[in-house]
Amino acid sequence: MKIEDEIKQKAFHSVHHKAVVNLIYTSNWLLGAQQKFLSLFGITTQQFNILRILRGQHPNGVSATTIKSRMLDRNSDVSRLLNRLVKKELIVKKSCPSDKRATDIFITERGLQVLDEINKERHRIDNVLCLTDAEAELLSDLLDKARGGKDF
Repeated sequence: MKIEDEIKQKAFHSVHHKAVVNLIYTSNWLLGAQQKFLSLFGITTQQFNILRILRGQHPNGVSATTIKSRMLDRNSDVSRLLNRLVKKELIVKKSCPSDKRATDIFITERGLQVLDEINKERHRIDNVLCLTDAEAELLSDLLDKARGGKDF
């Protein structure tokens, strides 16, 4: 469905305005689809992002600061998210041997199992865009190019 129909907009100021509105709308739509999918596994999109970061470092741990710098949603309250993942036994926090004031974060076996379960069903969310492989690659390239634009 066209963005005009989705949001009941008669006209846009320009094609660039339309593209920005469409991108924001589609981003929120995609985020909602991911949240619905991940809720089946008892985690949020931000928690999933943290688990993926930690899996990439496994068996090593990383600091909360490093996790925050690699998050897709940089506005996330990482401390709160980490505490919730500890309660779910998906991660553990350990004192850093070189700096007792610092804490390293590690993914647990249970955390790895949750990611394995998600990966078995991952096609359900990966294919939500209804694009061919070539179209998905083109979209990704265009989004990379769009982020290379001017800052405010």
